[in-house]
Amino acid sequence: MGTFSVAVRLSGMNGGAPLDVEATVDTGSAYTTLPGSLLRDLGVEPFDVRRFVLADGHVVETEIGEARATLGDKSVTTVVAFGEEGSPPLLGAYTLEGLGLAVDPVMQRLVPARLIMY
Repeated sequence: MGTFSVAVRLSGMNGGAPLDVEATVDTGSAYTTLPGSLLRDLGVEPFDVRRFVLADGHVVETEIGEARATLGDKSVTTVVAFGEEGSPPLLGAYTLEGLGLAVDPVMQRLVPARLIMY
């Protein structure tokens, strides 16, 4: 299985100008992550700091905030992580679940998720 990316539109909760990015779909990442400067430019304000384990095993503390994520005709308020400068945009599991989307790893695309109520 490889990785793939999708176009996602992110905007701050204050209704400012949105930002369109190509984000790598990463179900192993808890939250959608963008460089912190881009999130601040969108008006996203941190509301907490969380500990994350990176792919190489290192633990980092990173600010998180809220933004609006839109893919096609689906849109959701989601938690975003303030990544380091130069880090690639990642579309994380929390956002995918909020949008009701799942990964088709064979076709490398997003598909409607089978949502379970209880």
